[in-house]
Amino acid sequence: MPDLGNPIGSVTDSSPSLVRIEISSAEDFEKYKTKLGVGQYLLIASGNNLYLLATITAVRASHIDRSRPGVADDGDSGDVDSVAFRFQIDTQPIGTLSEEGEFARGTPALPVPTEYAYVTPPAVLGDIFSKQIRSPFSFGTLSVAPDVKFEVDGDRFFSKHVAVVGSTGSGKSCAVAKILQTVVGIEEKANANKAAQKNAHIVIFDIHAEYAAAFRLAEAENFTLNLLDVDTLRLPYWLMNAQELEEMFIESHELNSHNQVSQFRHAVVRNKCRHNPGLENLSFDTPVYFSIDEVVTYLENMNAEVIGKLVGEGKPKLANETLVVDRDSCYFDALQSFVVASTATATKASNGPFHGEFDRLILRLRTRLADPRLRFLFYPVKDDGALLVTSDFADVVRQFIGYLTQSNVSIVDLSGIPFEVLSIVVSLISRMIFDFGFHYSKNRHVGGNVSDIPIMVVCEEAHNYVPRSGGAQYDSSRKSIERIAKEGRKYGVTLMVVSQRPSEVSETIFSQCSNFISLRLTNAVDQSYIKSLLPDLSAGIGDLLPNLGQGEFLIVGDAPLMPTVGRFALPVPEPHSRSVNYLQEWNSDWREVNFDDVIDRWRGKVLAASV
Repeated sequence: MPDLGNPIGSVTDSSPSLVRIEISSAEDFEKYKTKLGVGQYLLIASGNNLYLLATITAVRASHIDRSRPGVADDGDSGDVDSVAFRFQIDTQPIGTLSEEGEFARGTPALPVPTEYAYVTPPAVLGDIFSKQIRSPFSFGTLSVAPDVKFEVDGDRFFSKHVAVVGSTGSGKSCAVAKILQTVVGIEEKANANKAAQKNAHIVIFDIHAEYAAAFRLAEAENFTLNLLDVDTLRLPYWLMNAQELEEMFIESHELNSHNQVSQFRHAVVRNKCRHNPGLENLSFDTPVYFSIDEVVTYLENMNAEVIGKLVGEGKPKLANETLVVDRDSCYFDALQSFVVASTATATKASNGPFHGEFDRLILRLRTRLADPRLRFLFYPVKDDGALLVTSDFADVVRQFIGYLTQSNVSIVDLSGIPFEVLSIVVSLISRMIFDFGFHYSKNRHVGGNVSDIPIMVVCEEAHNYVPRSGGAQYDSSRKSIERIAKEGRKYGVTLMVVSQRPSEVSETIFSQCSNFISLRLTNAVDQSYIKSLLPDLSAGIGDLLPNLGQGEFLIVGDAPLMPTVGRFALPVPEPHSRSVNYLQEWNSDWREVNFDDVIDRWRGKVLAASV
């Protein structure tokens, strides 16, 4: 261990949660005071060959009148030289350091009063925060010691769910971008892995279209970004499960919603069988192609159906007097004309069991299918213009994790997705990723191996689609993301949950996070919520949350050796998250705006989608 120099003070109180140091020399305090602020580290002797590493949580000073021994100064002494200061430093024990420099979390042997305390040399901090890590991952520098490189255990960080929180303007987006750039080897607009691509797989749900700028490099850097927006995303409706389909089309509060669900399910299952004759045991949840247009036609026929009641009939009867023996053979193909309901003996017929029941359902279906903003969902096509069908399922999954373009980073740009289907889109994609991880892992388990294709899903602004509370419109996305939170790690799928309002995010998701990164939080409710989630966060360090500078962070969890305040370097290139400089722009000369270009872009996606 390096020479610790002279002690700065000695222990006066010792407990598992607080070790108090007293410094009686004002000269010593002045000499080291830049190293004695809240958040700094001290080494405290504990026996003959151990040192306790503790973080400073509070600093206080008191003074006594030397001219009146044993009597506290009342502040009115006229002789300045007769006044002496006494300093007390409260610290929280973190771990122990051996004479050989080996650091371990926990405090098996607390120091006793009169043991000496030392300022921690930068070399010791460097060894603790870098050399002690099993799988080091660079995480910037220590805030209290900018020259000391800060690293965390990368395997423990990425293999366990991560929460990143911070108020607007705290540098949250830059922090996330910097972490992910480091993972894939981007630094200063250069790709460190251009000679041999690595096996990283990151999927980002980008709700504000910020992150693409952080991963666009010059062509010579040989870095491919997989950007999926409303124009390029291939997300066929037939991949939806029961909950997603019903959330999309069924109004659960309607009186006859049970009939709507029953017949909608029946029509979908029968249509799946129709288009996939080689597959067996198809269900409502089976991810195979079916025609939503044919399903709507089927429901319209059921809605208009009339049953012939003459002797020997008892079946739907068309206007040409034909009896429908098998609804599947004609109800999917075209709208049928039925005989008129009648009580006359010669033409006796009555309305079918669902006659008129589906008016609102059919209107809702037709409206959704006609919405040009949703063509990416209901009429997705391949490059050759053909509709996506069951045989294209593998390519649909490949696009999400970068295997169509061989990309380490896939960004799902949600900014152009209509809000009413945002939850369903997030649910569908995250569920596809989880299911891929699940089945791929099971195949690997047969040979006694674990998944070698780990995937991280980054949920930016997570409170928008996995809120702690909310209506039924969030049920599908919340269920899919919570499933990853609870089960994903076993199958190589982890989460990075990013939010400026952590108190509004699903408790289930945050409770499964093993690592927390908090940038500046100014909302008292959010501060309290984060403190309650972090069991090893001391009150003193927790009080730093509203005072962290831009780019500063507090990290707690399994990956860092101890709760640590650090600082990220800015990512290069940066995401498009920088705030507008209002006053500078307002003080500039008047600028003209081409409103035609703005309007063209405003409605461009809708026009392009409707062509």
